[in-house]
Amino acid sequence: MDILWQSFLDALRRFSTKGGFVRASHVALSMMLAIFPFCILVLSVAGMLSSAGLSASGADLGDMLDVVFGTWPDAIAEPIEGEVRAVMETSGGSTLTFGVLLTLVFASNGFEAVRLAISAAYHDRDDPRPIWKQRLLAMTFAICGAVLVILAGVFSVVIPIYVRFVADVAPILHLEALAGKYLGSAVTTGVLIFALAACHKWLPGVQRPFRALWPGIVLTLVLWIVCAYGFEFYIKTFSTYSVTYAGLAGVMSALVFMYLMAAIFVLGAEFNASLGAMAKERRGSQ
Repeated sequence: MDILWQSFLDALRRFSTKGGFVRASHVALSMMLAIFPFCILVLSVAGMLSSAGLSASGADLGDMLDVVFGTWPDAIAEPIEGEVRAVMETSGGSTLTFGVLLTLVFASNGFEAVRLAISAAYHDRDDPRPIWKQRLLAMTFAICGAVLVILAGVFSVVIPIYVRFVADVAPILHLEALAGKYLGSAVTTGVLIFALAACHKWLPGVQRPFRALWPGIVLTLVLWIVCAYGFEFYIKTFSTYSVTYAGLAGVMSALVFMYLMAAIFVLGAEFNASLGAMAKERRGSQ
């Protein structure tokens, strides 16, 4: 426990001295700008998979948006989700035909910002990989993320149907609760944990085993949950965004929320980097 506490204090120091606040603001703004093209990319890829017979038609737009915004506080997610839904319903599947490359580039900008932020935590210098490989990695994350959201949306539809069928056949198992919102929340949480682990594993370009990544991932998840509930309470109780920003209140509250989430994400990466540095020092002193 002592090394964890020391690493946490060192992570706070690293976060402050290595421009953690600047990196967090870059991630937050880039992800905010990438939400719309990413969701359009999700809809476009879903259309491709559906036309190819590779995706179930049961997952609609709402199911996929639930995966993207399911972990956001309702007070923050509803305004943004409404705008994203309007854009996606208007765009349909035509974006894939006429602007797939442009949509993919804009959608990958958010992952590129995450790569820069997490690489700065794990590296004491710039990412040594060539630029083309860095950009290709961000685009790959965008495409894989879109496919993951679609699959999660399909599972959130198909699994409850299967659970209800089993519950009707074997009512003694009492599986009715699994067919409700708890299963959807579990799927969304699973996608979030997998995405977080993937960012720590492959974006920085540092070869680390998964066991060395979990401390920062767990710290990030715990602080995310605390911050999400705290910020939602603040929005509902004390916030004056509607007075200050008028019609932009929903966007500003979402941007501040994403900034806090990005800062915690960067802190989690710095925590892992600090743990790794301390472990290396202890091995060298033995």
